[in-house]
Amino acid sequence: MENIDVIILAGAMVLFIGLLLGTLSPRVGVPTLLAFLAVGIAAGEDGIGKIQFEDVDTVFLISNLALAIILLDGGLRTRLEHFRVALKPALTLATLGVVLPAALTGAFATWLLGVDWRIGLLVGGIIGSTDAAAVFSMIRSSGVRLNERVSSTLEMESGLNDPMAIFITVMLIELITNPAMSWGLQTLGMLVQQFGVGVLMGILLGIALAELLVRVRGNEGLHALLLCTGGLTIWALANMLGGSGFLAAYIAGLMAGNWRQGTSDNVLRSMDSMAWLSQSGLFLMLGLLVTPREMLESLVPGLCIAAFLMLVARPLATWLLLKPFNYPKSEQIFIAWTGLRGAVPVVLAVFPLVAGIEESRQIFNIVFVVVMASLLLQGMTLGPLARTLKLALPHAAQPINEVELAGLDDRFIVQYAVGADSKADGRSLDLIPPTTQLLALSRAGAPLECDDHTTLQAGDILTLMTTPADQTPMSEWLHASPQELRTFYGDFIVNSSVPVADLLDNYGLSGVSERDASLTLEQYFQEHHRGQPVLGDAVELVGLRLRARVIEGGRVTRFGIRLPHAH
Repeated sequence: MENIDVIILAGAMVLFIGLLLGTLSPRVGVPTLLAFLAVGIAAGEDGIGKIQFEDVDTVFLISNLALAIILLDGGLRTRLEHFRVALKPALTLATLGVVLPAALTGAFATWLLGVDWRIGLLVGGIIGSTDAAAVFSMIRSSGVRLNERVSSTLEMESGLNDPMAIFITVMLIELITNPAMSWGLQTLGMLVQQFGVGVLMGILLGIALAELLVRVRGNEGLHALLLCTGGLTIWALANMLGGSGFLAAYIAGLMAGNWRQGTSDNVLRSMDSMAWLSQSGLFLMLGLLVTPREMLESLVPGLCIAAFLMLVARPLATWLLLKPFNYPKSEQIFIAWTGLRGAVPVVLAVFPLVAGIEESRQIFNIVFVVVMASLLLQGMTLGPLARTLKLALPHAAQPINEVELAGLDDRFIVQYAVGADSKADGRSLDLIPPTTQLLALSRAGAPLECDDHTTLQAGDILTLMTTPADQTPMSEWLHASPQELRTFYGDFIVNSSVPVADLLDNYGLSGVSERDASLTLEQYFQEHHRGQPVLGDAVELVGLRLRARVIEGGRVTRFGIRLPHAH
């Protein structure tokens, strides 16, 4: 009994310290996931905890379960409307975007380490995919708000590319342990089976789970537990049928999060706790598995492979694969740099350990170094890079509560807090668009009677019935400063139906063709902008800059105008 108490005490203390440091790490600019790894290493056999932990089978089991929950949570937070913007490029990156970096990095690892080409390719395959847990976590904690095209591409890619990395890893392990294995149509059939069964199971069982949850909606704490256990059931069934359980879990979350009215904010908060518990436990356990003395021997080759992956393989693959989709160069650079490696590569590095491959410990240590380098170098520079490349949208207030209204299309009730020094701070209620209705205003915990002279103050809580079109600009007004909004969007806002000729006449500008002058701003934008527009996209108009300010149904309805003197 005493041994059980000691084990529980040690495990609880390690997890508690990891979670505590995880909450503090963003304040000092350190990725949260690294805090968990550091605590796990410190508690391990070479650290102050001196915990002996070598049970790779337990690591394999628990890490797979944790990744399934993390991917389920990621799917819950992905909106289906993002697919119209990023599905094709994300699928390309999730397939060829894994194969190309894996092949290039594998060839480099073979040359650098002087190992058999199969071992080198195995290293490349293991680190070939980006990690959903790392991407979801680091984007949210980077302090920047990315446009929909970039954020959707990164999140969908990281949620969809695990099956390809797992397939490459399993195939290479089979080739190493069974050199007589034949390749060809059988291998292609296994790949199609992995993706096909995973997608089919995710859609069908995800819809069934979502429908079940709608019918038993009530206790939201129980709702989150049902989501987790249902998602794990789908993950296991897909694996048993030869499909990708991880892909099935992500798509099941996508279905549950978008079916009918989706999941409430309270359920998402509960799921957020589940995902954090999974992430923290996973990284702590992986940290315990690391032996720093052995890892030091792999430090130099691991850093060389990480540098090749981050600076050569991933950027080259991203440039080749995103070129047909007309992504701006700044977005290509950012997506290439945000190829974060996290839990998935380390978990895949456990596969050779379980398979008993001779070089498995070296592979694990190298992969661990690559992941550490990725989280440190790439994770800590996401925010500054986004701002340098001018990809960061103005800060926006996060809803305190948000409820969709049954029977009223595109209408929902939302609560916001007025941010200090925001555009709304000190402004009158005429800031609220006419298509949004103010339901209540509270200040210092008490309701406030409103009239024409009421002004908003920092900390006020607004309860509104609004539309998606109004929500985005309002969330920015309630958080971002006037200077930040003016710097990004420009001096004025105009409707997209305004003729180009009228706008130029108003500012005394000329120099466009007769045809361009006859167009509306929306038509001019469509002709000079490639691809699906997202918030923040811009085109130039003889000294004026038109930046998409409001988008409804895939169309820009309002533009921010930056005047020539603002350049």
